[in-house]
Amino acid sequence: MPSTLLIGHAGEDAAADYLHSIGYLIRGRNVRLGHDEIDVVAYDPVDRAVVFAEVKSLARKRYADAHPAANFSGQKKRRTLRAARKWAALHHYDGSYRVDLICVIGSRVIEHLREVNFSY
Repeated sequence: MPSTLLIGHAGEDAAADYLHSIGYLIRGRNVRLGHDEIDVVAYDPVDRAVVFAEVKSLARKRYADAHPAANFSGQKKRRTLRAARKWAALHHYDGSYRVDLICVIGSRVIEHLREVNFSY
């Protein structure tokens, strides 16, 4: 398996563990919806909302301003939102949902951005 896939899987593991530790219920991982994918589908019992979490990972911080969120491009945002809408339609879900971004360096979650802004 290529190292980038290993880094991605490790980041998704860390993100799922983190979300679970703060009380979220994990409903799915690597959910494929046609050409789109959702890294983690979870339920936030406080907000009573389904959370579609996109995970961005770096193996390590190579320079001072490196941040995993820099890799969450406009195209990836559009695909993630499209996947969330597909999931809601497929599951006949009409409740609240949002897209969160989980940033991981190594095996540590460094930031959890709730309700990602979709302005481009």
